[in-house]
Parts: sequence; structure tokens; C-alpha cells
Amino acid sequence: MAEASRILQTTLISTFTQTPFQKPKTLAYPSLQKLSKRVTTRCLATTTSNEETKKSSSSSGGFENITWGCEMDSPENAEGLQKWLYGSGLPPQKMGIQKVEVGERGLVALTNIRKGEKLLFVPPSLFITADSEWSCPEVGDILKRENVPDWPLLATYLISEASLKDSSRWLNYISALPRQPYSLLYWTPSELDRYLEASQIRERAIERINGVTGTYNDLRRRIFSKYPNLFPETVYNMETFKWSFGILFSRLVRLPSMDGRVALVPWADMLNHSCEVETFLDYDRSSQGVVFTTDRPYQPGEQVFISYGKKSNGDLLLSYGFVPREGANPTDSVELSFSLKKSDKCYKEKLEALKKHGLSTPQCFPLQITGWPVELMAYAYLAVSPPSLNKQFGEMAAAASNKTKRKDLRYPELEEQALQFILDSCESSISKYSKFLQASGSMDLDVTSPKQLSRKLFLKQLAVDLSTSERRILYRAQYILRRRLRDMRSGELKALKLFDGFRNFFKSD
Repeated sequence: MAEASRILQTTLISTFTQTPFQKPKTLAYPSLQKLSKRVTTRCLATTTSNEETKKSSSSSGGFENITWGCEMDSPENAEGLQKWLYGSGLPPQKMGIQKVEVGERGLVALTNIRKGEKLLFVPPSLFITADSEWSCPEVGDILKRENVPDWPLLATYLISEASLKDSSRWLNYISALPRQPYSLLYWTPSELDRYLEASQIRERAIERINGVTGTYNDLRRRIFSKYPNLFPETVYNMETFKWSFGILFSRLVRLPSMDGRVALVPWADMLNHSCEVETFLDYDRSSQGVVFTTDRPYQPGEQVFISYGKKSNGDLLLSYGFVPREGANPTDSVELSFSLKKSDKCYKEKLEALKKHGLSTPQCFPLQITGWPVELMAYAYLAVSPPSLNKQFGEMAAAASNKTKRKDLRYPELEEQALQFILDSCESSISKYSKFLQASGSMDLDVTSPKQLSRKLFLKQLAVDLSTSERRILYRAQYILRRRLRDMRSGELKALKLFDGFRNFFKSD
């Protein structure tokens, strides 16, 4: 999809979607029961040598261990995919895969395309879903018998099919998938610490990496280790699972018209994102294929875009490995962390109220260029409330969690303190971003090979772009907060002067 481009996402799934006011959950699936039968049939998987699997991956995210896929700008693999799709039921297209400026590869108009025209028509026979037929049915039977959910099932499916190479019907598709994606799933811990120290996306990236690691370890312990002939560690390992989950995070599509079913849709996933379009992929019952409807015309040679959804720049970097140019994303936001003060006399009572409504301290809230959510204001009211308002703690916590019908929660006597509470966190975060951006110009990348240098420079630029866009939102919030506080204090000063004037008048009288 938008493989390392600098533009933007649809109903394409990014991760297990969370509300903005809850901590993201880790990837997981229900406990697997003990396997009752041992399958003796073997599937011949093409594996790498033990020496290859022992290569150090600390400096490049483990890409050396992936023996399938291609470089992201490979025209040969893209042409092979296109030819195979046409021979497998894809109808004639008005677009072709070409090397493009936005996204490295993309679908480009081959003829005039009108606004409102339906395109693609990818048939279900070309979808990869949880019900797809396995080239090695024994592997699929074991996973399905143990009720492995769709995400880890599809991740294992991709690895199984990729390892079989010529024996898999998906050879041409997998050969056209990127071998070295740039999503945060592939950043090393030191890269996350170094480049994303100011952004909350770092914490979400760590949670995602830990989730994928936990999911793989659970599968390995409960299934793979019991069937080493079917699940050799040279094929089913942490690096291949990072690759397959990376493909799912960046390419899996949720189809609203198929009851929200998720699928990999070859050809459709070559479309890149633009924040200037709103059209998205879906299943069309009349034509029985995945389509999208253009919301603008295209001339021959123009790249055709879809929307990946209303996501922040951080979300786009997290799953897709790119950051839109500053100011280009109207739905961009930055997560800001807020905490209760442990010195607060009512700390325990406030924390209990938050936990009761699924919140915690610290707690993150999204700020946009247009402002902040009402839930944040409710959290701020709770944070600055005096003991005399302890009966309102529950109401404030409920409003902060969006679990109340009352949207106009206001405490005028706390307004100034609440705004100052938000401003303090905002300015503290701005300081962290500014420190990183100032240091980024002289940052020692500490690499020796040209390939590693190219990767480090690319990741550093992504981090600079993200930090710049997120700091821009914080600067705007800072301006609004300071202005409101100034107006409030100016109004209070005028009222005080007026009161003093009246008092002096009556005294003199």
C-alpha cells in the first residue's frame, strides 16, 4: 500500500482499534487447548540455513532473515503480480502498477478516469481471508482446530505460503510484497528511544511490538513446539512473524459491506493514500468484487489514490511507515499525557474514580489543531478539584471516560486551574519536542555501512517530520490556552478594579 511514502489511510485496518481514551490492548488470542492429535504428514517448506537465522538483526530490524518479498520499488515483481492477477480472474483495469513519486509504487491511470467511476472489481477468489485454502492443509487444520483468531491465523498463513514459494498459488503476490517495511514494528528499541523520545507513539509502538512478540511466543509454546516438522523454527520465528504482522497492519482491509470481514486484497493494496480524497475500499454486491468510487477525475499518467481513514500522522507512521507533510493532514492529532499529582490530598479517591470508569494516571488524550476533547477538560477538572468537591469526583471521571450523556460538564470555579493544568502539560511536551528537534541536526547516527546509513537517515527524517507536525499542534493549543487564561485573568482584574472603585466610592461618600 503506501509502503514508505509521505502521504496518508481507509477502512484499512491499522491495529486492534482503540478508543482515544483507553490504553491500547496488546495483541492476544484466547488460550489454546492442548492438541489431541499429532499430525504426521509433512509439508515441504523452503527454509534458510541455521547460520542465516542466527544473523544479528539489531541494526536493521531483522530484514536479513526474510527470504521472500522484494525491494519496495521493484518493477519486475510488480509486473509479475499484474500478469498473474489477470490470469487469475482480475478483469481489465484502467490502472497499472508503476514507480511513482508518492509511495514508490502505486496504481497510475492508463486512460481518462471520470469522477464517480467505480474501479478495481477484484473478485473474492483473489482475497486472502481466514477461510482461504492452505497449500499445506495440515498446518491450517491444526490452527483452525485450536480456534486461533483471524490475525495470528492470517499471519501464520502468510509465512506458510511464503515458505512454500513455487508450491503456493500466492507466489506472485508474496513476491511483490515489501521485504523491508518501515512501520514502527521494525524499529529497534534503541531507534524508538532515540528518535521518538518526545512522542507518545513510542509507547504505542512498544506495546504493539510486545503484543506481536507475545502472540508469537504463545503460538510457539502451545503449537509450533509440538509439531516441529510442520512448524520449523527456521521458518516460523520472531522475524518472520514481525514481517507477516507488518503486512497485516499495513494492508489488511475491513470490508463494511461484508459485515466487517477482514481480507488481504491483492492489487487493491497497491493504492496509496492521499489526504485530499475520501474514497475507500469496500465490497460491491452487484459486481461481486472489491471496488472504490473515485471522488475526482484522473488523467492518463496520474497516480490514483484512496483514503486510509481519518488517522493522525503518528498512527500512519505506526502502521504504514510514513508521515504526511506538515499541515497536510486535517485529522492529525497528538497524544498528550496527563497525571494526577501524588501529593494531592485526594489522590487515592480520584484514582479510584478514574479506575472505576476505565481510566488511569497517566492518561493520554488527543489534541488537534482545532482544540481538545471535552473528556480532557473533565479530567482536568478532576485533577485540580479540592477536597470539598469529592462528591463530584465520580461525575468528573465518568465524563472524562465519555461514559455519561452529559456533555456540558462545567465547573466555572475550576476553569482557570483546569486550563492551567492542561497548559502545563502542553508546555512540558513542547520542551521535549524542541529539545529533540534541536539535537537532531547534529545527531551522530553511529553506523558504518551505506545501507545502514540510508536506513538511519530515513528513520531520523520520519521522526523529525512527526515531531514537527505534533509540536505544531501543541503550539496551537498553547496559544489558545494562554489567550483564554489571559482573557479570564484580564476579566477578573477588571472586575476587581470595578469592585475597588465602588468600594472607594462608598467609603468617600
